[in-house]
Amino acid sequence: MIFFSLLSILCELLSLAIFLRVVISWVAAGQTNSLTNFLYKVTEPILSPLRRAIPRFGTLDFSPLVAIILLQIIAWLLP
Repeated sequence: MIFFSLLSILCELLSLAIFLRVVISWVAAGQTNSLTNFLYKVTEPILSPLRRAIPRFGTLDFSPLVAIILLQIIAWLLP
C-alpha cells in the first residue's frame, strides 16, 4: 500500500515539474538557472521518448500535455 501511495505522489510531483517547465519556458525562454536545470534533468527522461512518438504541429510540442495526462491516469489507477 505504501508503495502505491509513493508512486502516486511521484506521478503528481512529475506532473507539477512538467507544468512548471512549460510555464518557465514561456516566461523565461532562454534563461537558465538551477531551477530550470533541475526541471530539465527531471522531466527530460519522460518527455524525450514522447517527443519521438508524437509529431510536432508547427512550433507546438504536445509531449508535455500527453505526459501529464498519462501521469494523471497512472496516479488515478493506483489503489
